[in-house]
Amino acid sequence: MATETAYKPASRTGSAHGRPKRKRGDQMGAFGALSHLALLVWSILVIGPILWTFLGSFKTNTEIFGDPITLPSTYNWDAWGRAIDKAHVGQYMLNTVFVVACSTALTMLLGSMAAYVLSRYTFPGNRAIYFLFVSGMTFPVFLALVPLFFVVRNLGLIDTHFGVILVYTAYSLPFTVFFLSAFFKTLPTSVGEAAMMDGCSHTRTFFQIMVPMAKPGLISITIFNILGQWNQYLLPIVLLSGNVEDKWLITQGIANISTNAGYEADWPGLFAALSMAIIPVMIIYIIFQRQIQSGLTSGAVK
Repeated sequence: MATETAYKPASRTGSAHGRPKRKRGDQMGAFGALSHLALLVWSILVIGPILWTFLGSFKTNTEIFGDPITLPSTYNWDAWGRAIDKAHVGQYMLNTVFVVACSTALTMLLGSMAAYVLSRYTFPGNRAIYFLFVSGMTFPVFLALVPLFFVVRNLGLIDTHFGVILVYTAYSLPFTVFFLSAFFKTLPTSVGEAAMMDGCSHTRTFFQIMVPMAKPGLISITIFNILGQWNQYLLPIVLLSGNVEDKWLITQGIANISTNAGYEADWPGLFAALSMAIIPVMIIYIIFQRQIQSGLTSGAVK
């Protein structure tokens, strides 16, 4: 009888502790499946229009409106040639590269220095200046278009690339300072203090010590600024009028293709121009995607 009533440990599969583990495992498996499904749907929604635009540049108007899902009957670059020659997309792209390169460089120089000082030094008005920068992110740019136009015109910079560069820089500084201030706070203070003790000036400490340490964050915010300024349409259309068409940026040129075509719309040429605007940004992101991800996560890990 003693052997019959003796305590027998419950098996893992039938114990009360086993069931919740199996249920949690099932829940995590279901959550992972739903996550992958959501990512698949999102990828299709993002990649589909880009691929359709690229293939549309090789079609004719009849093929685009007849059966837009099918592949082109022939692959030729006539539409790309028309976009470059007739629509002057090549000139607009060169203008955009020049403006975005200058404005991004100026934004990163001023934004990184301001963020470093605001995050690492204590002085009267520090928080007020920081919140003044951050408040720029809450102000919609289209509300300031009219006064912005008159300010730039009074400075004699309307219809000039230099005026667009200055406005782009001011437009990008708030988020740059906000992002880099949080990133500079995560850097160790001991390295900077050691450099100061060795005789480095504040400027030399910043450029030779802190900037290399903040490289992931700098690369991330640089890519974000390039993307935002490359795709900007509202500011160029206000600052660059139709009288200086040779100074237009890529977004103005693409819009001009569709608005001035009338009944003779060149849809393959429009899709070719869109592809020219998309491909450089995609290449930049593909090359620097690892640096972008590390810059966004390193601050959280530290």
